[in-house]
Amino acid sequence: MADIERDQSTVESVGHIEGKDYPNNVVNHNVGYEEYREALDLEISDKEMRKVRVKIDMIIVPIFLVTQGLQFLDKTALNYANLFNYQDALKLQGQDFNYLSAIIYAGYFVGQYPCGWLIGRYPAQKVLAVCILIWGILVILLTTARSFSSALATRFLMGVFEASVTPGLTLMTGFWFTRKEIPLRQCIWFSSLGWAGIIGSYISTGIAKLPENITPERWEIIFYILGGVTILWSPVVWFVLADSPSNAKFLNHREKLIAVKRVAGNEIGIKNRNLDIKQVWLGFTDPKAILLFISVFAAAVPNGVVNSFSTIIIKDLGFSTEKTTELKSVGDAVNIIALLIGGTIILNIPNSRLATATFANLLCTISAAALGFLPRSNTWGRLVSFWLVNSQSVGFTVSLTTISSNMAGYTHRSFASALVFTAYCWGNFAGPFVVKQSEAPTYTSATIGLLVGYGIKFVCHLVLLVYMFSVNRYRNKTYGPQNKEASDEAGMNDQTEFQNKDFRYVL
Repeated sequence: MADIERDQSTVESVGHIEGKDYPNNVVNHNVGYEEYREALDLEISDKEMRKVRVKIDMIIVPIFLVTQGLQFLDKTALNYANLFNYQDALKLQGQDFNYLSAIIYAGYFVGQYPCGWLIGRYPAQKVLAVCILIWGILVILLTTARSFSSALATRFLMGVFEASVTPGLTLMTGFWFTRKEIPLRQCIWFSSLGWAGIIGSYISTGIAKLPENITPERWEIIFYILGGVTILWSPVVWFVLADSPSNAKFLNHREKLIAVKRVAGNEIGIKNRNLDIKQVWLGFTDPKAILLFISVFAAAVPNGVVNSFSTIIIKDLGFSTEKTTELKSVGDAVNIIALLIGGTIILNIPNSRLATATFANLLCTISAAALGFLPRSNTWGRLVSFWLVNSQSVGFTVSLTTISSNMAGYTHRSFASALVFTAYCWGNFAGPFVVKQSEAPTYTSATIGLLVGYGIKFVCHLVLLVYMFSVNRYRNKTYGPQNKEASDEAGMNDQTEFQNKDFRYVL
C-alpha cells in the first residue's frame, strides 16, 4: 500500500510510532499538549463528559452554523438580485453575469492560502471575525458598484475574505469534536446552506411585494440586509468563538482538560503553530487528498450551476418571480433533510460514512439524468429532479469529514484542505459557464454538467472507500490490533497517519 511504504524509518518509542523526544521537541508548538498531558490521569465521570459535550454543542455548533450560512447567503446574493433587474441596473451583456457569479471563487482561491496561514499562526476566531467584518462591508458596497468592472472587483475581494470560513471551520471541527461526533456536527452546520437558502428565498419573496420603483432599488435592499447582518455577526465570532478547547473562555480549567482529552482520542492532534515542510508535500500527494480533489472539483461544477442559476432555471420552467422564490426553498429544504438523515445514519451505524455518501451521490446522479431526459412538458417531474440534486451536499460534507477525522498532522491536514478547496474554487468558477442563456429553457449543457460531475464524484468516493478499507486491513495484518493509547499520543505530537502505524481510518 502506498501510504504504508512511505516511511521505512525505525519504529520505536511509543507503540508503532517513530522515535521522537516528544515532550522536549513539540510541547511548545502543539496547541493543547500540556492540557493533554495533565488530563491523562484525570478521572472523569460520564456526567462531566456529557456536560462538557453539551456545552460545546450549544456554543460552537450554532456559531459554525450561522457563520457558514451568512457566507453562503452573501456569496449567492446575486442569485436573488437577479430576480429584480440587477443585470439591467448594471447594463450587463453576454456572459457578464456568469463572470460576476464565478469571480468570487477566483478570489476564494487567492485568499485561502494566506487565510490558512493566518488561521494556523494566530487565533482562528479573530482571523475569522476580521474577515467576516470586511466581507460584510463589501456586500453593502455592492450597492454602489454600478458597472461591471466595479462589481467584478468587489465580488473578487469578497471571495478573498470569505476564503477563511469553510476551510477554517473544517479544521476547527477536529479540534472540538470526537471522530464519532464530527460527521453529524458537520452535517448540522452544513445544513446552514439549506437554511440560508430558505431565508434568502423568503427575503426575496418579501422584497418582491415591494413597489418596483422603490428607493433603494429592490436588489439593493438584498445587499443592505445581508451585509448589515454579517457585520453585526463579526463581534460574536471575535468574543465568543475559540479555535480550540485549550483557549476557550467559556470553559473553566477542568472543562478544558476534559474537552482536550475528548479530542485527543481523534488521533490527529489539535493544532501546531510550526510549518512542517515534510507534511506540506504530503498534503498534496496523499491519495485521499487527490481523490477528494477530483470528487470535489467534479461536484463543484454543478454546485456553481445550482448556487448561481437555480432561480433562473426554475423561473424558465414557467413560474412567476414570487413563485420561483418559494419553489427554490423546497430544494433548500431537501438539502437540510438529506444532511440530517445522512448525519444520523453515520452517527448510529459504524463505518457508514462513505457508503452513505455514495448512496447520496447515486441519488443526485439519477436526479440529474431525469432532469436532462424527462420531456419539457413534464414540468413537475423536472422540478422535483432539480430539487433532489441538492442531496449532493451529503457527499461534500463527508469529503470534509475525511479531512477532519482521517488526516493527521496539522500541516498535512491544512495543505490537504487547501488542495481540496482549490478544487472547490475552480469547480464553482467553471460552473456558471455551463449555463447558456441561449439554451433556455432546457439548459442542455448545464444538465450534462450536473450528470457528469455527480457521476465522477460517485466513482471517487467508491475508490476512496476501497483504499481506506484496504489500508486498515493491511495494518491489522502487518502490525496487529491498534494500540489506541499510543495512537492518541502520536496524534497529540503532530504525527501523520502515515507515520503512526496504530492509526486506523474511520470509513
